[in-house]
Order: sequence, then structure tokens, then C-alpha cells
Amino acid sequence: MKTYTYQRSRELFEKAARLIPCGIYGHFSPAPLIPPDHYPFYAEKAAGSRFTDVDGNEFIDYMCAYGPMVLGYNHEGVDRAAAEQLRKGNCLSAPSPVMVELAEKLVDTVAIADWAYFAKNGGDVTTYATMVARKATGRNKIILIKGGYHGVAPWTQGYGHHGITEDDGRHIIRIPWNDIPALQAAIDQNPGDIAGFMACPYHHPTFVDNVMPADGYWQNVERLCRQHGIVLMVDDIRCGFRLDIRGSNEYFGFKPDLICFCKAIANGYPISALVGTDAIKNDAAKVFYTGSYWFSAVPMAAAMATIDEMKRIDAVGLMLAYGEKLRDGLIATAKRHGFDLKVTGHPSMPYLRITDDPSLMLHQKWCGECTRRGAFFTSHHNWFVSSAHTAEDLALTLQIADEAFEAVKKQS
Repeated sequence: MKTYTYQRSRELFEKAARLIPCGIYGHFSPAPLIPPDHYPFYAEKAAGSRFTDVDGNEFIDYMCAYGPMVLGYNHEGVDRAAAEQLRKGNCLSAPSPVMVELAEKLVDTVAIADWAYFAKNGGDVTTYATMVARKATGRNKIILIKGGYHGVAPWTQGYGHHGITEDDGRHIIRIPWNDIPALQAAIDQNPGDIAGFMACPYHHPTFVDNVMPADGYWQNVERLCRQHGIVLMVDDIRCGFRLDIRGSNEYFGFKPDLICFCKAIANGYPISALVGTDAIKNDAAKVFYTGSYWFSAVPMAAAMATIDEMKRIDAVGLMLAYGEKLRDGLIATAKRHGFDLKVTGHPSMPYLRITDDPSLMLHQKWCGECTRRGAFFTSHHNWFVSSAHTAEDLALTLQIADEAFEAVKKQS
């Protein structure tokens, strides 16, 4: 099987590094792509489940643009809805009717939602949620899970990260995942001052195995929040619409006060949403929060089309079925070569790790060998599958994985 080279990507990156801090910043940075000579840095185009880089190499994409691509790149129905709205108008001097229509659709779709509020990024709505919780309770402190990710606002990052002061995290308390005694202790140690608890539906940090909630975990969290008047917030940015179209909380059987959505709700068009219950609606209305493009109508039209299409084709079920076949096929392929591949997390957002080398270097080599053969695998982050992945993608992925295992065996 031919292995890829990336001359044009490297030339672009060298130019970018002179013009842009880090060349490529944030989570799209080449830094986590190890070995770096096995990965492309720039994409030229995409369609369905695949993208093509600037060197003409095609990849079956298992990052899905870090989550937003849920129906496939350049989805005809979503793009048509966006184009029709663009002809009417996008950023106008007043909101478009589609904003009200989308709010109604989210209220009809997400089980706990009585209202919806729109922004651009996941971090916009996680920050807004904490402000609403503080307004609703008149309290200061927010409880988060150690290793959890809720964006890049200063309150989400720990002291010691560049540009972060100790005061930025003064009212943040971090406790371990699945640890109800730790939650109880945090409440007891800060009587009457816990405004909110925020966590993802299940624990999916980087570099380590993902962990599902223990039996009764979320129900006990909900019980303690209700008992102590704490606003329960779910960061459904990554899992949202991949576990359950009604909200991931329904998958795990509990009722939060606020849910943050972003990645999957508009198939790549920039929009995020905070939804909540009636009990907290007036508090949300009193928090001043906005942005220059938060009323843009094109992403709202795309979100309408995305949600309708996800329901029509049962996208959640398709992603689950594909993810299960991918998981089982990769584990079996690894076993044939004498490797133990551990897969954690939900099948539509799996995290993989070859356990034969706890340093992750063996796993990094295998992901790199797969990528340079056309299956875009990253080694440190959970993957994403979409409803656009096909049986042909699966067969080729397993063929690539098989050859990549053979390659790393020869290197070791």
C-alpha cells in the first residue's frame, strides 16, 4: 500500500510559522500529531467521510473536524439550506425568523429544554452557563471534574498555563470523576457558596482512557444539586447529538438545568447553543452576553437542516452501529498481530490505546502508519465517527490497520 508524503503541507507550515503565532494554533496544531512526518497539516477539500490534503492525499476522517462533521462534509441538504438563507441574508441589523424557528426545534428536540440561546463556540455557552448559575444562586463557586475540558476561557484553565492568573480559578473547585463523596465534601466545605456543577456526560479527557459514569452517579449528582440548590450543567459540546438526539443526559437518565451544545448541531457551520429549563429562564435573560456574529442566520438554517436530517436517517443509530463495527474490527485486527487494543468511551466517539506500551509511543506509531496510508487516526484524543462513514470506509480502514500493525511490528 502506498504511503503518503506531505511536501506542500510542510511548505505552507513554514510560511505560516513566519506569519501566525504557532503557525497553526490551538487544537489543530501539529504538536499532538506524532510522528509529525506521518500527518498532513493542511486540508484542501472534503466530501462525505473523507478529506483531501494539499498534497492530494485522501483520508477517511476519524476526527470529523474535531466533531462538527456529523452528517458528512458538504452535506447537500445542509448546504442547500444554508445557501437559501444566505440569499435572504446572514448578518442583518435584526435577527432573522430562523432564530425563533431553531429555538422551537431545539425545545421540541431536547427533552429538558424550555428555551434556547445561541452563540458561536462551545466555550461561549459553557461560560454563559456559569454566569447564569451564579445569577440564579447569588453564589460564587463552580465545581468541575479534574481533567475535564470546557473551552479555553481563563476560568477553564488551571493556574500555571500561560496567560492564566491564580485569580482566574479562584472560584473553581475540581474533583475527581465518579466521586460522589468528593462532591459532597466540596459542598460541605463551601456552605451556601456552590453556584453550579458542570461536567461532560462521560469523562473523555485526552491521553487517558475514557470513563463512563458509574451506576447511579448522575442520579446522585442530581440529588445533591437539588438538595443544595446547585445549578446542574452538562457540557454536551462533544457528545451532544451523538449519544441521544434528546441530549446525552437522556442516555444516562438524569435531568440537568442547563445543557451546552455545539459541535454536531449544524454539521460544521459555526453555532453553539445553551438550552435550559423554565425555572432558570429569567436568570438567563438578566445576564448580558452577546457577540458580533451570534445572530448570523446561515448557521441557524444549517442547524435546522442538520437536526431534521439526523432525525430522518437516525444518525445516532448509524453512528453507533458503525462505531461498534469499527471497534470490533480494529480489536480483532490488533489481536491477529499480537497486540491488545483497548477501546473506551461510546462507540461513536471512541478512545483507543494499545496497552502493550504504556508510554503510548507504540500507539502513536500505529496511528501514524494508519494515517500515512489513508485512515486519519490521532493518538491522544477520542475519535469521532459520522453517519457518512460507509461499509467501504470500514473495509478499507481495517485493511489499512492490518498493514499498519505489520509495519510497527517490523519497526519494533
